[in-house]
Amino acid sequence: MKFLCVVHVDEQQLAAMPVGEFKALDEASLAHDQTMRKGGHLVTASALQSAHDGATVKVRNGKVTVTDGPFAETKEQIGGFLLIEATDREEAIKLASQVPVAGYGVIEVRQCRDLSTGEEWTGR
Repeated sequence: MKFLCVVHVDEQQLAAMPVGEFKALDEASLAHDQTMRKGGHLVTASALQSAHDGATVKVRNGKVTVTDGPFAETKEQIGGFLLIEATDREEAIKLASQVPVAGYGVIEVRQCRDLSTGEEWTGR
């Protein structure tokens, strides 16, 4: 099963970190990615640039609206993601708990829905 691990962080907290500590976090994250890749769990991962550099796009009744920055003002922003392979939700949660940046923010774990197989959405 595939799971998306969405990393939420407080960008102000990261920006306030000493350069060496921030660099060490990046290096630990890259090393952890390699370990997960070798273990057959990591499909892909990426850190994101600041939410303030992003844009939110909305289409309603054919009208496109673009807002600078994140969808909502929050203390934590999406800082990156990992797409992982796990046998079940419990294993996915265990893998997410080992991601170094989890000590600085939160990681939302969501199972991916395979549209190619007609997998039903469990939200109904």
